[in-house]
Amino acid sequence: MIKRLLFLIAAVALTSLSDLQAQTKTAEVLFETTAGNIRIGLYDETPQHRDNFLKLTKMGVYDSLLFHRVIKDFMIQSGDTNSKHAKPGQALGTGDFDYTQEAEFRLPQIFHRRGAVAMAREGDKKNPERRSSACQFYIVWGKVYTDDRILAKVQERLDTVTQGTVKLTPEMIEVYKTQGGTPHLDGQYTVFGEVTEGLDIVEKIQQAATDKLARPLEDIRILKATVTKDIDNGKGKAVPATRRAGQKPRRGRR
Repeated sequence: MIKRLLFLIAAVALTSLSDLQAQTKTAEVLFETTAGNIRIGLYDETPQHRDNFLKLTKMGVYDSLLFHRVIKDFMIQSGDTNSKHAKPGQALGTGDFDYTQEAEFRLPQIFHRRGAVAMAREGDKKNPERRSSACQFYIVWGKVYTDDRILAKVQERLDTVTQGTVKLTPEMIEVYKTQGGTPHLDGQYTVFGEVTEGLDIVEKIQQAATDKLARPLEDIRILKATVTKDIDNGKGKAVPATRRAGQKPRRGRR
């Protein structure tokens, strides 16, 4: 009886972890970068962000942009439209389009695990609804959290900044303890995809030497972004590429 109970508990735990990885990735984008290729699967559960990212990729927005903000053991960020022709040492981070996207938080299934792809945004003071940037995004690297006390402090911080609405579930905690990520961002930035190939390239980029503004000393560039897998007709239709111009500088993006 005891053995059977332990088996059932283990089966439930495996099922729960499996559920966390059960997001549907109909669409896919390939980044060919100067550091290597990174393939990203976009979640159907965040359709607005998925469609917007596909639209911008098809428009060629991400071609030739830099990874302009890189922080070791945290994340790598790109999508600044001003970075395409940026001079050495030029401060970056404000290039964007003149619209934002409504947040699409999907906790606890979708969170800031290692390899997650999320949109940057302005800070809470200017942006209390936590709406996403039009085009700036980041890829999570983060840390592996082996100390329960640190995760407890992360939860305390989340309780403060989200008014107690974001809770790290046992399944999320297990992922953060075994795979790593950035749990302190959960419920505040929209995660809309994940790296399906090229996580080793993300690891390499996040180790790059940077200046005081976290810009890599040697440019790391997205040479070409390509939609390699589009949305199935039965699951929706990508937003037409009609919004092209009208960049408006924005500040304070994470």
